[in-house]
Amino acid sequence: MSSDVSPAESVSADADELSTEATADRSLATAVGRSADIEAQLAADPTGFRVLTGDRPTGRLHLGHYLGTLRNRVRLQNLGVETMLLVADYQVITDRDDAGPIAQRVRDLVTDYLAIGIDPARTTIFAHSAVPALNQLMLPFLSLVTDSELRRNPTVKAEFEASGGRPMSGLLLTYPVHQAADILFCKGNLVPVGKDQLPHLELTRVIARRFNERYAGGKSIFPSPDALLTQATNVLGVDGQKMSKSRRNTIELAMTEDETAKQLKRAVTDSDRTITYDPDGRPEVANLLLIAAEMTGRDPVEIAAEIGDGGGGGLKKFVTEAVNEHLRPIRERRRELEADPSAVDEVLRRGNERASQIAGETLDEVRRAMQMVY
Repeated sequence: MSSDVSPAESVSADADELSTEATADRSLATAVGRSADIEAQLAADPTGFRVLTGDRPTGRLHLGHYLGTLRNRVRLQNLGVETMLLVADYQVITDRDDAGPIAQRVRDLVTDYLAIGIDPARTTIFAHSAVPALNQLMLPFLSLVTDSELRRNPTVKAEFEASGGRPMSGLLLTYPVHQAADILFCKGNLVPVGKDQLPHLELTRVIARRFNERYAGGKSIFPSPDALLTQATNVLGVDGQKMSKSRRNTIELAMTEDETAKQLKRAVTDSDRTITYDPDGRPEVANLLLIAAEMTGRDPVEIAAEIGDGGGGGLKKFVTEAVNEHLRPIRERRRELEADPSAVDEVLRRGNERASQIAGETLDEVRRAMQMVY
């Protein structure tokens, strides 16, 4: 097999890759330590933080979202942290031609938020498209980054590779800058993220620093936001693969109890009737035990021992009852909200107004720093 790459070039590429990996490891270690410090600060005094987080309205939220991020948002809100919760409707069209029934999906998302315990009196829920001043920040921010910096972003790279080489939309290429605008428009200084999202946040920090240096003469217009690394519980779908709307393997928060039972009946297990918690050797069984543990607050090993020789049927029955019991009050609240859609619309309207006020003030400050007040 021939190659156009010389040995020297190959060694150089390997060295660059190792250097990148080493830098990522150091960044992760730093983020882990900083997150621990922030958690201690949150427990002592949460008033110095403003959190920005959110979701794309691509379909109803499911158990993976609930265990991965939603519970943590409610926790931060209840600690007293000021929270901005974004419905990222513009981001839906970064990687698809059709946004689908976007209006209904936005309402479904807000309904799910309220049902799980997000309190609009303490958390501002708003939509991208309703806050023009936020999106206008994209223009000066784009002047602060290079094409190569954007193309190196892991999410941009992954989406491009997954497309099979399809031409990338300008919105997808600039997706990391849009995320920076989301965080910085409200001067968010804390962003709950998983470790895979650290590169996004690092670019936001770069943009904040470059703006302050280039346009504000070193004055701190924008903060340098910190990552709050989430101790997210990652659960698999009923087919044993990543829980994903597109795979139809999810347990939606909005499902009925019968629908939940039907979905879990499909769950993959194995032929061993003795139930044990063995994440490496029996990942599908362990996943169901983990779901049951999260729903009940119990240890998965203890649950496995209780089910004993009940086999996959006994395990699925236990998990179904645990999920339905835990989600029952959330689903009851959701039905109440669905019966009064005007209340959901009003929450979003007020959140949009609040976010627009904040964004307008930030944009005015940006214009003054850039000497663009005419």
